Amino acid sequence: MGTGLDLALDQILVGDCIEQMQRLPPASVHAIFADPPYNLQLKGSLRRPDDSLVDGVDDEWDRFADLATYDAFTRAWLTEARRVLRKDGTIWVIGSYHNIFRLGVALQDLGFWVLNDVIWRKANPMPNFRGRRFTNAHETLIWAARGEESRYRFNYAAMKSLNEEVQMRSDWFIPLCTGQERLRDGKGAKLHPTQKPEALLHRVILSCTNPGEVILDPFLGTGTTAAVARRLGRHYVGIEREQAYADAARARIDAIEPISEAAALTTAGKREQPRIPFGTLVERGLVPPGALLVDRARRWQATVTADGSIRCGRAQGSIHQVGAAVQEAPSCNGWAFWHVELPGGRLRLLDEIRAELLGRQG
Repeated sequence: MGTGLDLALDQILVGDCIEQMQRLPPASVHAIFADPPYNLQLKGSLRRPDDSLVDGVDDEWDRFADLATYDAFTRAWLTEARRVLRKDGTIWVIGSYHNIFRLGVALQDLGFWVLNDVIWRKANPMPNFRGRRFTNAHETLIWAARGEESRYRFNYAAMKSLNEEVQMRSDWFIPLCTGQERLRDGKGAKLHPTQKPEALLHRVILSCTNPGEVILDPFLGTGTTAAVARRLGRHYVGIEREQAYADAARARIDAIEPISEAAALTTAGKREQPRIPFGTLVERGLVPPGALLVDRARRWQATVTADGSIRCGRAQGSIHQVGAAVQEAPSCNGWAFWHVELPGGRLRLLDEIRAELLGRQG
């Protein structure tokens, strides 16, 4: 796969995220996950009423002089992110109530196309000790395509499979990063105040990339995005300004064994499968001309013709058109409606025959 990232693929670039992204080739990554500074330390509305710090973030990387400075920084890194993102790529940006609305405005102003906002509901949030506000129990992720015209990837079937065959919703109930997953310094304190859980990144990466594709994290921190990408058989490019975080991330990533190529494959949805016309089944003799098709309840019977159309009474056309006509419905998925009657009276769904043909071609 020609990514054009020969110097940066599966590496951590130490330095300013904007400067490092400016060195990357345009349209070179398939997806981006960004956990930018929250700007929690600005005096005023972004602090608690008693002017104490929110969430304990007191690091230099989260300091900005004012909102204008923060907004300018946001637009600068998002501009570079859009440049390096492939035409059909997507970006995930996560934040809290302090900054997510400003990030959303910047994304839309720069031409990104918002696809979803996802609520990460924390199973074990920090309590509000002073009792002056609701317990802040969630963060928001904005998922956006590079532009309105993007033919972005969404692994719908994989998300459904991950969720026990129930359509994945936009509210995700995932615990905070705790226990052995939480990286700590020599004194046992949290190494990074906003380390994200691997379960969150597993879902993000699995939803919008395929094995072998490239995901960029311009605020890598302790390396959660890169670690999960490596485990799932994806490539990564990480950018981190703090050497201590970069060192911890490198050690963490090096300890991960990537899954096998077979294990990296995900469930393919109908949209990802090759398109096979019903006429292909007819010309190959799998459903020959003259065969009879019936619905599951045997209310209607249709005859297959040589050109791949079917006839039921006065209705003639495709398996979808005739299925809709006999039911007086606006539409019909003929693959899931019509069956071939086999010897002994057993019915076989057309979609099963199509799947068998796909298996032969694979």
